[in-house]
Amino acid sequence: MNAAITKSVDWKCDNTEVVNIGGVSFVYLHGNKIAEVGDTFIRLYDGGYQSNTTKSRLNAILQEHGLGGEGVFQKQFNWFLRSKFGTEFISIPFFSGMRLA
Repeated sequence: MNAAITKSVDWKCDNTEVVNIGGVSFVYLHGNKIAEVGDTFIRLYDGGYQSNTTKSRLNAILQEHGLGGEGVFQKQFNWFLRSKFGTEFISIPFFSGMRLA
């Protein structure tokens, strides 16, 4: 998945697919969009399912294409994003469609 995003190529394996359109990689899990990755941004979606598999795919994308230390985690059944803000990391509530620059 991450190699396809890096190379800006289409790819599919089992339940995960990457479709590249105009330099933006759209990532799908079970046919539901979970991410858009461009040269200067990442947009995250839950695809309608805040599952462990969705979270795992998003964290793999963030590890490879985001800033070091970013990630999606769950606390008391709610999702959060750990993201760098200036020189510190903060945790903010996850919402589908959130954009990281």
